[in-house]
Amino acid sequence: MVKLFSRRTAAVVAVAAASMLVLSACSNSDSESSSDDLIAVSLITKDQSNPFFVAMIKGATAKADELGVKLTVTSGVDESDYAGQISALENAISAKHAGILIVPVSTEVNSAITKARDAGLFVIALDTPPDPASIVDITFATDNCEAGRLIGQWSAAKLAGKKATIALLDIFDDRIVSVDYCRDNGFLDGMGIDVNDPKVMGDEAKTGKYSGGSYEIVGNVATGANEEGGRTGLEQLLAKNKNINVVYTINEPTAIGACAAAAAAGVKLDVMVSVDGGGAGINAVKSGCINATSQQYPLLMADLGVQAIYDIVKNGTKPSNSAGLDFFNTGVKLITDDPQDGVPSEDTTYGLANAWG
Repeated sequence: MVKLFSRRTAAVVAVAAASMLVLSACSNSDSESSSDDLIAVSLITKDQSNPFFVAMIKGATAKADELGVKLTVTSGVDESDYAGQISALENAISAKHAGILIVPVSTEVNSAITKARDAGLFVIALDTPPDPASIVDITFATDNCEAGRLIGQWSAAKLAGKKATIALLDIFDDRIVSVDYCRDNGFLDGMGIDVNDPKVMGDEAKTGKYSGGSYEIVGNVATGANEEGGRTGLEQLLAKNKNINVVYTINEPTAIGACAAAAAAGVKLDVMVSVDGGGAGINAVKSGCINATSQQYPLLMADLGVQAIYDIVKNGTKPSNSAGLDFFNTGVKLITDDPQDGVPSEDTTYGLANAWG
């Protein structure tokens, strides 16, 4: 694989790591109660700049306000900052919070999650199912494998037998995260390309047949799941092969960066697909930058997470996984203005009506 993403400077890390927002949401009657009566919950995201996590924070804040929950929001610096998440987990334990909502960056945080559960905190993963799933009490997330399959199926149908010369723009190339491998391998599976190990990216045959014709995979690039990473990532792969006509991206900021790279290189793509479903991403579908995206629902994930911890404290009611899954599925819809036969989808009018951010 070609490695792209590098860590930011120490100065940036210091500034971003310092970001913490404490939100105490109480009605007038709540404020007359002692602070000991408040249910305290920590929300730990991967960062506080990605629009997806901004939306998640918004959803958690709204539910906390509704229920009178004290919400503490922290994050790592970026998608790779497991040390920042471990510190936030330890802070929640020390503060004796009732529960933790976390978007885990990688398996490096597993031991700290176990420590929190051993201390009596109810730990819920959001968006990113941990590996193994049993490391948390429950996960509220998109079925990321299905999200990948939907855009893969759409891509194969759109190509209509044309050769697929594929660029894969992932988050990492140096760690294992379920969102990363599920979306990437789900996309390949949806195209009809054989995947060897579903938890490993890049081990599939580089040439062969997809459901509609032949394919060639130019490479995988780690982008950090951001716009700059998408731009420079596709630039790297176009330098290897100017015939790329299919681009898979881990999320919409990455796709928007990749669109800019393709335009600058004068390359006309047949397929640019992604996952997210935010307002900017759906507008990118309307404009033609992205052809299809799988929409997920971060506000719902956060809403359900805060409600679950509240219910556990108040009446001992615990949430359950969706049937046949090891997480609670918050749903996914394919959004495109170019529907393909046999691939269920909604248009951008629906997408914008249900978009976050």
